[in-house]
Amino acid sequence: MKNEMEKLTLLVEENRNEKNAGLMKKYMKDHFPFLGIKSPLRKELEKQFFKETEILKEDFNKDFVIGLWEKDEREYQYTAITYMGKFIKKLPKDIIPFLERLITTKSWWDSVDSIAPLVGELARKYPEVIEETIDSWAVHDNFWLRRSAILFQLKYKQQTNEDLLYKYIVKNADSKEFFIQKAIGWALREYSKTNSLSVKVFIEGQRLAPLSVREGSKYLS
Repeated sequence: MKNEMEKLTLLVEENRNEKNAGLMKKYMKDHFPFLGIKSPLRKELEKQFFKETEILKEDFNKDFVIGLWEKDEREYQYTAITYMGKFIKKLPKDIIPFLERLITTKSWWDSVDSIAPLVGELARKYPEVIEETIDSWAVHDNFWLRRSAILFQLKYKQQTNEDLLYKYIVKNADSKEFFIQKAIGWALREYSKTNSLSVKVFIEGQRLAPLSVREGSKYLS
């Protein structure tokens, strides 16, 4: 793992761009330093790294993810999420506490919104994790976990558990937190592509924050 980490560090350091780094850090409200590697190039470098190291042919390595999470520059966390995504169909359900740890560490919308779909993939395969874990996230003190609970079905389309989605939204409808209000709107907007009438009726029958209503109604006539 150490050798692979060194190879990745060398590869990305060669592509460090201080001008981009400053702009990217500013865009993320100065929460994290950046190497300044924009998404298209980062994805190319990740592809190169995976090919050269053959790390994807090995077993999933939590320590590798942790090592990336502990690095300062944000691109390392993005690569950790890419790496996890490559294994998501093979991972057991007991990886959920590990994902919870990542959601609640170095938290911001960019990482959380990329991990939530991974949780969604696991919940498809192991529906019991909803009752075992995700239900508790929906009312957790940590609002990033609440956001993850609201968003984990975002790509489910016709497979969306409508009752569950609405239940989580109702539990968070009074939240003053911007990222919760935004998540509610996003989840409703996305589900409205599948069932616009249901979303319309739900919005009209609930007391939701204006931001949530505005976001959730974008595709409604």
